[in-house]
Amino acid sequence: MLTADPCRPDQCLAEDWLGFLGHRWNALTLWQLEAGPRRFSDLQDRLPGISPKVLTERLEGLQARGLVSRQVSNGFPRTVTYALTVQGAGLRGVLMHLYDWAETLPVMGAENTNAAL
Repeated sequence: MLTADPCRPDQCLAEDWLGFLGHRWNALTLWQLEAGPRRFSDLQDRLPGISPKVLTERLEGLQARGLVSRQVSNGFPRTVTYALTVQGAGLRGVLMHLYDWAETLPVMGAENTNAAL
C-alpha cells in the first residue's frame, strides 16, 4: 500500500527499477527471453544492433538483479543458455502494461523526446 510519500528521492525502489529497465537493451533482452531459454547467439540475432560486449554487460546486469539465470552445459561443444528467473518472469505484466500505455501516446520524433523534460 502506498504511503503519502512513496518515493522519496533517496529511497524510491520504483525509480531504481524504472531506471534499470529503461537502460538500453534491458527490457528488450527480457522480452526476448519471455519465449523461453535462449543461447547468446540467438539473443544477438534477435536484437539487431547490439554488440557482443553490450549484450554480455546487459545479461550480467540482469543476472545480478536476479532476473536472468545462466546455464552452462557440460557437453561438447559447451553451450550457454539464458532464461528468465521467477522474478524475471514476474516482470511480464509490468512490461505489457508499459507497452500498452506507450501505444496510447502520440509517436514522438527524436527531436521531441526530451520536450516534456
